[in-house]
Amino acid sequence: MRFIFKTEYDQDIRLVKHGGHLFWYGALMLLLLAAPWLLAEYWLAQLTFVLIYSLAGLGLMLLAGYTGLFSLGHAAFLGVGAYTQAVLTNAGLPFVLALASAAALSAAVGFVVGLPALRVKGVYLGIATLSFGFIVEEVLARWESITGGNAGLHIKKPIFFGWRLDSAEGFYFLCLLITVVATLGILNLLRAPTGRAFVAIRDSEISAQSMGIHLAHYKTLSFALSAGLAGVAGALYAHQLQFISPDQFNILQSIDLLLMIVVGGLGSVHGAFLGAIFLIIMPQAIAVLKDYLPLFVAQAPGLQGLVYGLVLIAFVLFEPMGLYGRWLKVRTYLQLFPFYRKGLFKRQKSFQKSDRLK
Repeated sequence: MRFIFKTEYDQDIRLVKHGGHLFWYGALMLLLLAAPWLLAEYWLAQLTFVLIYSLAGLGLMLLAGYTGLFSLGHAAFLGVGAYTQAVLTNAGLPFVLALASAAALSAAVGFVVGLPALRVKGVYLGIATLSFGFIVEEVLARWESITGGNAGLHIKKPIFFGWRLDSAEGFYFLCLLITVVATLGILNLLRAPTGRAFVAIRDSEISAQSMGIHLAHYKTLSFALSAGLAGVAGALYAHQLQFISPDQFNILQSIDLLLMIVVGGLGSVHGAFLGAIFLIIMPQAIAVLKDYLPLFVAQAPGLQGLVYGLVLIAFVLFEPMGLYGRWLKVRTYLQLFPFYRKGLFKRQKSFQKSDRLK
């Protein structure tokens, strides 16, 4: 088992805690760089979707996992970014400028949506964001002169600094670059006073306010940053599909995003990536499972929703810390074996429950 003795403050905020982190994350990066030569075209496309959903998951994780503000209409920010990117790219604007505009417009919309968060919380905030999601979906469907309405909108291939990304490999590397930059940005934000303020608001708004944290400023900032990341993910999503329509950004997409971070593990950057992998792999697993089920069950229209619901209930009841929480327990068991105690995590659970009593 590895023991890290911290003698300096810099050790506590360092990105790489020890040499093992550097080795394993370096190995993971090498595998991701070699993926186009190791995977078939179909699986490379699925990996690209994992990177795109990870970006959206990072944004929602920042909002829900670290600030404690839940959103049931996050797919609307995805749609704003996607349509902004499509309209500006088709108008001839360079990819980088169109992407920056998509992120900025999504962040501005997120700032506006974050204003109700100053007065409402919990289920009422969820209803407010849900209403916003319906409004955006209706606007995208009705504003036919710009969005194409329900007929949808095609988008051109991206051109990145003169390099036309016609191939799946080129676009995958672009998504990988943006995801790595966004992840490093989120990790550095969480180490900064802003990230610590987000966590303080999540744990106790009264305590955070008593320490001088401006609730209105940080809540709206969290919404804006989360929406901006979702806008970037939506822009890449539009380029990956090359065709977008309003029904792709409905309430079901928002529920998928929320399911993604809950299953991945709330309050952890790793959870956003694990949740994205889960979200992409589950439909494949369900398709394989249908071959072994009775015909009347396999052809049932609500089978995928049923499986998603059962998985979500199972995680909420038996593993509220998500996939990443389960991995932490497995890792701790392997490190402490044979001295692992069964109730090792009970104190942490009881602290989390009492900490959220209002």
